[in-house]
Amino acid sequence: MAGTLYLVATPIGNLGDFSPRAVDTLTQSDFIAAEDTRVSMKLLNHFGIKKPMVSYHEHNRAAAGAAIVDRLLAGETCALVTDAGTPAISDPGQDLVQLCAAAGVTVQSIPGCCACITALAVSGLPTGRFTFEGFLSANKKERRTRLQELQNEERTMVFHEAPHKLRSTLADMLELLGDRRISLCRELTKLHEETQRTTLQAAVEYHRDHEPRGEYVLVVEGAPRQETPMLTMEEGVRRILKLRDDGVRMKDAVRQVSSDTGLNKNDLYAAALQAADA
Repeated sequence: MAGTLYLVATPIGNLGDFSPRAVDTLTQSDFIAAEDTRVSMKLLNHFGIKKPMVSYHEHNRAAAGAAIVDRLLAGETCALVTDAGTPAISDPGQDLVQLCAAAGVTVQSIPGCCACITALAVSGLPTGRFTFEGFLSANKKERRTRLQELQNEERTMVFHEAPHKLRSTLADMLELLGDRRISLCRELTKLHEETQRTTLQAAVEYHRDHEPRGEYVLVVEGAPRQETPMLTMEEGVRRILKLRDDGVRMKDAVRQVSSDTGLNKNDLYAAALQAADA
């Protein structure tokens, strides 16, 4: 019978956040797969846990993942941990979960710390709907392209950012997203934890004179809701015929215009056919 892969969330700064269930899971697992065994050893030593460890990270995930699944299929249990936070969230652990799913191995999540949710909760920005973007690319062109794609995103956006990239990221956000509200959460759960609720413009100006320190989670206000302008049926038909002239099939053009305008699809289709035959 196959074993179980446990995804064990670890503290993002404060060891007091490690749950008793997480300690029990590590203690009872046959072995532990760690992003950095040196970092995880400090956690294990703190809680008096002695278990064999294997390395599983971005650069060895293909070979290491296959080896872990083989051991799981042989009946062993494994606890997967990252240096901080929840495994498989913006983390190569997602690949291991997919391997286990394909092999029919049970995966259980042992919940705990997640920097994204921690920052969102204290941000003061809307939390009902949000999108987690993780780290933006270090490549300027790729970073700006992604921000351009997010210009009309109405949900609150959450990003991770390193201190040495913070200034350039804030500058690009201000230019491409406009001056929105932002919460800069620094060193969450650690001794120098700080949450700065401000605007992108003010954040850019502040960090011209203040050196960014520590790891950041940025929570950015979404774009204001765009109200779809009401169009007449005639205007909708003109849009459809223009799309058709551009090579779009009539049915696809009708579907697109109906979605964009709220006009009835069947009425649009009938009117467009009549106009096309005129």
